[in-house]
Amino acid sequence: MQTGENEQALRKILDMTRLISIVLLLIHCYYYLYAAFHSWQFTSEFSDRLLGNIRSTGLFSNFHKSKLIALVFLIISLLGAKGKKDEKMNYKTAMAYIITGLLLYFFSFLALLPKMDIMVQAMTYMGILAIGFLLMLSGGTLLSRIIKDNLKDDIFNSENETFPQEERLLENEYSVNLPARYKLKGKWRRSFINYINIFRAVLVLGTPGSGKSFFVIRHFITQTSAKQYTQFIFDFKYPDLSVIAYNSWLKNKHLYKVTPAFYAINFDDLSRSNRCNPLDPTQMLDITDATESARTILLGLNKSWIVKVGDFFVESPINLVTAVIWYLKKYQGGTFCTLPHVIEFLQLEYDFLFTLLRSEKEIEILVNPFINAYINDVMEQLEGQIASAKIALGRLASPSLYYILSGNDLSLDINNPTAPKILCIGSNPQKSQIYGAVISLFVNRLLKIVNQKDKLKNCLIFDEFPTLFLNGISNHIAVARSAKSATVLGLQDMAQLRKDYGKDEADVIMNIVGNVISGQVMGDTAKQLSERIGKIMQDRQSLSINSGDTSISKSKQLESAVPASKIAGLSSGEFVGMVADDPDNKIPLKAFHCEILNDIPAIQKEEKAYKEIPVIRKIDRAMVERNFLQIKQDIQEIAHSEMNRMMNDPATQHLVIRKN
Repeated sequence: MQTGENEQALRKILDMTRLISIVLLLIHCYYYLYAAFHSWQFTSEFSDRLLGNIRSTGLFSNFHKSKLIALVFLIISLLGAKGKKDEKMNYKTAMAYIITGLLLYFFSFLALLPKMDIMVQAMTYMGILAIGFLLMLSGGTLLSRIIKDNLKDDIFNSENETFPQEERLLENEYSVNLPARYKLKGKWRRSFINYINIFRAVLVLGTPGSGKSFFVIRHFITQTSAKQYTQFIFDFKYPDLSVIAYNSWLKNKHLYKVTPAFYAINFDDLSRSNRCNPLDPTQMLDITDATESARTILLGLNKSWIVKVGDFFVESPINLVTAVIWYLKKYQGGTFCTLPHVIEFLQLEYDFLFTLLRSEKEIEILVNPFINAYINDVMEQLEGQIASAKIALGRLASPSLYYILSGNDLSLDINNPTAPKILCIGSNPQKSQIYGAVISLFVNRLLKIVNQKDKLKNCLIFDEFPTLFLNGISNHIAVARSAKSATVLGLQDMAQLRKDYGKDEADVIMNIVGNVISGQVMGDTAKQLSERIGKIMQDRQSLSINSGDTSISKSKQLESAVPASKIAGLSSGEFVGMVADDPDNKIPLKAFHCEILNDIPAIQKEEKAYKEIPVIRKIDRAMVERNFLQIKQDIQEIAHSEMNRMMNDPATQHLVIRKN
């Protein structure tokens, strides 16, 4: 306990110690400058006798011995000195005083060497000695005023916001492992980001240029290929990721039990693109599949409808397109069940359109509202309902799209054990709205097919995921683990997802994804990530200065391990996040804030040796145009032949509508 009496007693002891130091210096001067003191008549018989007794102790056996002892007492007196703290004071000033004082203190004897008047010599020596003593006293006092702390050494609190991370390489047959390094208390350490359970989905975030593709997604492509995953890759900036996937397939295809086939779908370079019908009738088991396909394509083309699902003018065109898809699926075993045929079917005159649709009993309930409106001449409402579908789908009426979507080079069952596939679908940033809707249809059908048990493990990688609309992607993530289907979603910011999918769906996706890795992101996304990573115990210091005293207090408290401001300032290649584990391989250190290590020279060397995706077939414009015109002709032939058949059949004559 510090009481007033203790402080007062300590102060007296220190004062006495300093006084002893001064007295020893005075005795030193009196002894070695006795002649000058005698001239000044400062000597006496008593002082001489006292000096003799002191001499017998050996204090003056060496010229500097008494000075050293005086210096020791001075140092002792300074150890307990308490000066008013000054945060602007530094060691340089204090040490300058002390070193200068020491030099003057010990080299003052040089003033005794020249031959001069003894009194002048004595005054010079004592003056230099006194100045040296006072400088050391001042320097020691300044030292006691310096605030020793590290408040200014780490202005961004970087040292405190470090935490231990997983340094072990944890692998299994499904894992993806990213080598990294991180800083812990000022020292760099090697670590690994271990995605040992990618079936719980992976969310990859980061602003443009943060390194999502180069540091993260490319590793998912190459490592899952090496571990015999079947793959689906949505390549937003085709062919960046597709080339990596193709060359990984070339390198690893011999590792698979059944060699997978590589397919690429690209709407710009038809010669290097496979053809695929996303409305494959063999994969549509009931009318709900047609409904999902219609919903996906229309909401993909009109993303503003996503938040209006349930409205009359949103559900009406979806029902109409569903009816057309299911009619073509049932007609002649689905020979003409393709998206281009659906688009052209919708362009038929209303007499033909409604007559054909009402002939199929399974879709009668879907088309009745349209037929009643047409028969009752409620044309304004009807035109509004049908135009919503026609205008949206009309944007897809391109010969190139018709060519790709009307062929059947492959089925979408990429994880079929007897016919595994690596499938890449390319988009174009300049045409993302149109291509995104078609690709959304592909992916919607693919999710239905791959999400089955007793199939091969598969990895679905989506670059720039918000450019697609996948109705029910959250449901797929929730149940994909049992089907060994890994989902990797790449996006720039959660604000993108909220804009295109709505807040509720975006929040669900964010919260059910087990693995998150993020480069630089801003705003609410950074705050959510900071909260997800959690808090760590950090050292805290506070400095308090007032007119009478200065105090520094230290404490520990829970603070964010990675604040939102730090996430907003991450450099390219620097990532934060959290991984998920499984019961067989638990990871205690799930959170990370590290720099992913890419062997850039090796990657550059590998990329130079990459082979291009090969040409599949030679295509000329005439072939594409012929296909385009053939689809139109197919629909006209269906319409006229079916109309004639129904008119000549007494059982169906009543279904024929002839308003014009």
